[in-house]
Amino acid sequence: MTTAPAGPAGPAGVGRLEEAGHASTMTRTIAALLFIAVLCDAAQAQQFSADLVRVDAWGQPAGSAGRVHVAGDKVRIETPKMADGYFVIDSAIPTAFFVRPARRVFMDAKQSSALTAVFIPVDPNDPCPRWQAMAVVAGAAEHDRQWRCERTAAETIEGREALVYRTVSPQGRRHTAAIDLQLKVPLRVTAEDGSSTVMTNIVEAPQAASLFDIPSSYGKFDPQALIERIKQSDVWVDEPR
Repeated sequence: MTTAPAGPAGPAGVGRLEEAGHASTMTRTIAALLFIAVLCDAAQAQQFSADLVRVDAWGQPAGSAGRVHVAGDKVRIETPKMADGYFVIDSAIPTAFFVRPARRVFMDAKQSSALTAVFIPVDPNDPCPRWQAMAVVAGAAEHDRQWRCERTAAETIEGREALVYRTVSPQGRRHTAAIDLQLKVPLRVTAEDGSSTVMTNIVEAPQAASLFDIPSSYGKFDPQALIERIKQSDVWVDEPR
């Protein structure tokens, strides 16, 4: 009896099919690992901490403006002007709260700090929509008032590439903002009088999730609800008309 040569259905063909299958699986695995690595690198690049420093119109340091932590769309800002707490912002939702750990409460940040309005992640090519969303949350965009942004230049600030914009806030305040192309957060915001708030000592590293969390045991403080309760008490006196 003559044995026919092994074809695709024979033992050698099966071996080649198995090898091809293994190669295909390995290719998919490598591609998936590379994709995960890219995602991890992107997440790493958007997580950092930095100091916020005030600089006067003559370029001289004028004291600390606080500290900022960023992880993706989440931001934590600590400022010496409100040393009994910290701000937590999620610019994707968007929300902005001021947290007071000693009293175990948090409240809407509103317009209690100008830092929460601008030191947030934005699209470096179109920053106004995110700033506008935060203005609405803060109650600073009444009567359809809008942020306005005009790109003026590209600039390198301490080795970091940035796009520079002339901006007008809904309250009519004019600034110049230089937005880091990688971090997607302003490196420097300059007011009309020439003074600036600048991010320095930037450390790109993962930030603890707890920095941006509000403990579930904390209660939300509502000033309006407190006012309504006082109105129902004997201590409330209406102003004469």
